[in-house]
Amino acid sequence: MSDKKQQKVQEFEYKAEMKQLLNLIVHSLYTHPEIFLRELISNASDALNKIHFDQLTENKAEGEGEELKITITLDEKERTFIIEDNGTGMSEDELIANLGTVAKSGTLGFLQALKEQQPDKSGIDANLIGQFGVGFYSVFMVTDEVTVETKTEDSQGCRWCSSGEGTYTIETIDREKRGTKISFTLKEDAKEFAEAFRVENIIRKYSNFVDFPIYLDNKKVNSITALWQRPKSDLKEEEVNEFYKFISVDYQEPLDYLHLSLEGVVNFKALLFLPKEAPMDMLYQQGALENHGPQLYVRKVMIQHECKDLLPEYLRFVKGVVETEDLPLNVSREVVQNSPVMAKIRQILTTKIIGWFESLAQDHKEKFRQFYKAFGPVVKIGLNTDFTNRDKLIELLRFESTTTEEGEFVTLREYVDRMVEDQKEIYYLSGDNRQQMLSNPNLEYFRKKGIEVLLLVDPVDVFVIPSINEYDKKPLKSIEKADIDFKAGEDEEKEALSKNMIEPVLKIFKEALGDKVEDVIESHRLVNSPVTLVSGKDAMDPQIEKMLRMMKQSEASGKKVLEINPSHAVIKNLAGLCMLNENDPIIRTTMNQLYEGALLLEGNLERTAEFVSRMNDIIEAATKQAKA
Repeated sequence: MSDKKQQKVQEFEYKAEMKQLLNLIVHSLYTHPEIFLRELISNASDALNKIHFDQLTENKAEGEGEELKITITLDEKERTFIIEDNGTGMSEDELIANLGTVAKSGTLGFLQALKEQQPDKSGIDANLIGQFGVGFYSVFMVTDEVTVETKTEDSQGCRWCSSGEGTYTIETIDREKRGTKISFTLKEDAKEFAEAFRVENIIRKYSNFVDFPIYLDNKKVNSITALWQRPKSDLKEEEVNEFYKFISVDYQEPLDYLHLSLEGVVNFKALLFLPKEAPMDMLYQQGALENHGPQLYVRKVMIQHECKDLLPEYLRFVKGVVETEDLPLNVSREVVQNSPVMAKIRQILTTKIIGWFESLAQDHKEKFRQFYKAFGPVVKIGLNTDFTNRDKLIELLRFESTTTEEGEFVTLREYVDRMVEDQKEIYYLSGDNRQQMLSNPNLEYFRKKGIEVLLLVDPVDVFVIPSINEYDKKPLKSIEKADIDFKAGEDEEKEALSKNMIEPVLKIFKEALGDKVEDVIESHRLVNSPVTLVSGKDAMDPQIEKMLRMMKQSEASGKKVLEINPSHAVIKNLAGLCMLNENDPIIRTTMNQLYEGALLLEGNLERTAEFVSRMNDIIEAATKQAKA
């Protein structure tokens, strides 16, 4: 016997967090045990991609030597399962690094995600497995022991064995072929995975578009068709939908897709998809899209699975594949980031995608509505980051308004086209929800005059819309600002107080409220309400201010301007009391109550107990007069 054959089997112990993970995998109930096959095929495909890449960069003829492939062999009677690839293989050190630990720091993230999901009791989400790089260990869902035999071009063959109970063994073996072979016996309750029909269906479901042929008992079962290489007229909806599900791991079909084949300054092909729904973290977690992007292929070899440099961040929810021959195969991430070829592809892709959105808005309104509902908040971010396409993005914006039904939208162009005579500004109001905004006193003037007001219900709007500044040479203005251009005195039917009667009321209001407000002025916007609060000309939008307070980035609210309605009965009564006795305590009590009532409507009243106590005092005084 040679020394290599006599080498003793070495036993290793998993790290502490690895033991936790294996225990969960072996003893927890998964709703999708079939996922193990997807993960093993994915790992085999990665190994084949690496050897394919090496062959091409070493100028070896494509197809030289044996076919790069994945082979699966089943024995239904014995319940045995073997999957083998002729990819790069692993050395002993790589076995320890790759199978003795899990995705380095990924294990703890995976365990935390499981803990957060466990109360659900509906089983562990299959997508968590691939997300945290623990795919290989999903095999323990269907077996009690796994054997891995592997070899690189330059290393001695090795055999790795584990039962998932905290230890694993490694020994050197005589293995001639480069690649990796994984074999195991299926548990009794997983014997279905020894059936060729069942395994073939799983491959078609999850791995139909893997870049290399998959042979099941010597029968090729996957498509390996590069759909983006084919003319759009040749694509069938069913295979396009299958491909989308494969690359996105989405259970739903895409909302729409875009096929591109461009030749010119740069040459590339692309197949891009719009998902039907946006993950919650994409909308509300800062940086959620930072490291996302379509897959990048160079000469049929995948270079980056998530290439963030292909698209600006606000478009990285678009899934798909981009392939070019204008980059070298051995391109590094740093080269990608600084490549003029990539910059040009990114520029063209961005323009084409925005044009795609415009086409949906024009010709497929229901699809666009669904797209905008899902991704509108993300696209809006592009207004402040992509100044080249800013004007096009502005045309894509949609808003509810005082003239639309709930859930219906208007564009800025449509708003301008139906502006009333002599209207020179575009008006908007921001708030938490439509019903709250429609009850805002600041709308009264606009409703009476039939002037449409945009209702900004999306939290992103308050950060984005003020930056537009103007559209079609018409300024965008919040109706909660004090500098709205009202035509004072234009309503002859108003029985407003005379100047000499309103001035004492304004003076005492200012005295009563003191530094609670920036100013107290006569209102030209109110119709049915006695008072309202508005922001000064240079003040922050009320919704932004509210958000900053919620995030504890702003301790106090900016001072507001209180506007009073000289035509309202309450203000007229206060004017009369001021003429009789301006020191009457009911005057200042009522003024403070009106101010805090305006705060209450805004959702900013903090001292509710004082408000109610004061209200009771006023009611008591009013009922005494009635009794008298």
